[in-house]
Amino acid sequence: MTIITKQDFITSITSALQYISYYHSEDFISAMKLAYEKEKSAPAKDAILQILTSSKMSAFGHRPLCQDTGIVTVFIRQGMNLRWDTDQTVEEMVNEGVRQAYLDTSNPLRASIVSDPAGKRMNTKDNTPAITHVSLVQGDTLEVSVAAKGGGSENKASLKMLNPSDSITDYILDTVPKMGAGWCPPGVLGIGIGGTADKAMLLAKESLFEPINIQNLIIRGPNNRLEELRIELYEKVNQLGIGAQGLGGLTTVLDVKIRDYPTHAASLPIAIIPNCAANRHIHFSLNGTGSATLKAPDLSLWPEKVWQPNETFRKVNLNTLEKTAMCDWKIGETLLLSGKILTARDAAHKKLEQLLDNKEPLPNNIDLTNKFIYYVGPVNPVRDEVVGPAGPTTANRMDKYTKMMLEQYKIFGMIGKAERGQDTINLIKENQSMYLIAVGGSAYLVSQAIKKAKVVAFPELGMEAIYEFEVENMPVTVAVDTFGNSIHQEGMKQWQEVLLQK
Repeated sequence: MTIITKQDFITSITSALQYISYYHSEDFISAMKLAYEKEKSAPAKDAILQILTSSKMSAFGHRPLCQDTGIVTVFIRQGMNLRWDTDQTVEEMVNEGVRQAYLDTSNPLRASIVSDPAGKRMNTKDNTPAITHVSLVQGDTLEVSVAAKGGGSENKASLKMLNPSDSITDYILDTVPKMGAGWCPPGVLGIGIGGTADKAMLLAKESLFEPINIQNLIIRGPNNRLEELRIELYEKVNQLGIGAQGLGGLTTVLDVKIRDYPTHAASLPIAIIPNCAANRHIHFSLNGTGSATLKAPDLSLWPEKVWQPNETFRKVNLNTLEKTAMCDWKIGETLLLSGKILTARDAAHKKLEQLLDNKEPLPNNIDLTNKFIYYVGPVNPVRDEVVGPAGPTTANRMDKYTKMMLEQYKIFGMIGKAERGQDTINLIKENQSMYLIAVGGSAYLVSQAIKKAKVVAFPELGMEAIYEFEVENMPVTVAVDTFGNSIHQEGMKQWQEVLLQK
């Protein structure tokens, strides 16, 4: 009889989470290389190269692909003939593996999980608990699939109970543009069809563990209706022109995965869950002979070409920047920022709002006037790092604070990822402000531009504290200019027209 020991299982979970924190899978890298080679949109092509370059740096440096190291989800298929040698439940062992992985001093991962979600939202400080699913199957082995899902992509998950006569394709093509770019395309769409509401969502999540193989499927041709639907959706979603990071372009999805299950005659549940450009997941088996052995990917698969600052990029000294100069910046243009910026995410914005309401001054005499605010919660640094991976978070969560930040705190502009709401775009135009985006999925690359970092306010917020960063040639793209033009609106529209002409 197969015996799985507590230590082997915990060690395997820990190793898997460390592994996926810095290694992209080989199929993902191959798909991204293909997307880069065929991309015609200059901003999107630059974004893809940044992601590939940052991925390569993470693989060699063993540091996180993204600052948001995710909420852990584990699917376990337990053979009914195996036996456990443990004094803990399976869920308790999973959580111990998560705890050890996220507190590993050689590569600490950002703790993002908060308890009391409808109340105090207190950080658990070790990224536990995980979401664990266990099913009993025939056999005597343990099959384990581990994923670490970032909030930006998970927040774009959707479920719809369609009528049986409704079009699945129409629903998905209507939904994907509404997801915006907060899920960090290009990535993979997971789709669950059938069952019940909860089963459809599980099907969609499980489908994301499957290998990226749409190009092989297109060459071979479909053998069934689901394969036909995969190809149809892959082609039609990419024809939407959303592109990498929502900048407009040829590749929005690298693959579309679908799983289905029998459902009630009156029901047609459809779940959509996207995987972001971090795409962190792995599968391993245990048979009682020890902990999992995880083979490193072939590092020669990463492209030789790497992203570097280009002479054509506009260089901006933030320390001497005058507001009138921003009027010359055009949407889609790449800037290289140097100077001091401040960071603030959801919790820090709420604190700033409370200070205004209470007529209290900012702590430590910090001054937000004429500053750019970067929406980021970085990973803690190790060794000689100034800061750990520090990519942007989804900006539209801060939309409700934009009026306060522009008109009360007098900031110059904001740096984040993905689109802004129309009301926020109007505020940017009225205040002759600016919204810039850094590339989601290039966190390690971005962190190399940060030369100094210190917490200047709200240290109790952990990764959501306000930092002062001193940056040098930090790459960003103009997303909303002082005239209210938006790359996320114009880029998609432009590439839709291009693709429709083909």
